[in-house]
Amino acid sequence: MPKLLILPGSARRGSVNCKLAAVAAQLATEAGAEVELIDSNDYELPLFNQDLEDAEGLPPAAKELKAKFTAADAIVFVSPEYNSSITPLMKNFIDWVSRTETDDEPSLSAYRGKVAGLLSASPGALGGLRALVHLRSILGNIGVLVVPKQFALSGAPDKFDESGKLTDDSALKSVRGVIRDVISLATKLA
Repeated sequence: MPKLLILPGSARRGSVNCKLAAVAAQLATEAGAEVELIDSNDYELPLFNQDLEDAEGLPPAAKELKAKFTAADAIVFVSPEYNSSITPLMKNFIDWVSRTETDDEPSLSAYRGKVAGLLSASPGALGGLRALVHLRSILGNIGVLVVPKQFALSGAPDKFDESGKLTDDSALKSVRGVIRDVISLATKLA
């Protein structure tokens, strides 16, 4: 079974996207995948700045996150929507992980050939769908194979119980479908 990394693009306490990421991690574990759920608060990174990179190299947190991407067969990105796009946190993670550390390292080595699934949650009616359009475009352009199925959870604050369990059966089925497709494609490519 493939190794999955689940990456929420939010660090906010009580985030519905972090809750959705936890649900995705549980479903992937139940499906037999090896899963690591990232806590975005564990990776405090400066805003990507090439002058900083040139002067100091990759920050330790970027190196650690990049190593996790490199070791994974697939990544499930769980992105909130900010102003009709992905969060600055998610973009910053993507940018830092994309950087090479040595002259002989292939460009975008942590991304090329990886499989990805896309999820989002929002209080709004679109569930963060507009962010997933941008995320799909970014990932496709850096060599990631994004599964066609994706899911955006609308009205998200009302769809989790106090323990973080997703209470909407239709939504749970949709998340399970994305996870199933990610695992299936990653298994076929392994």
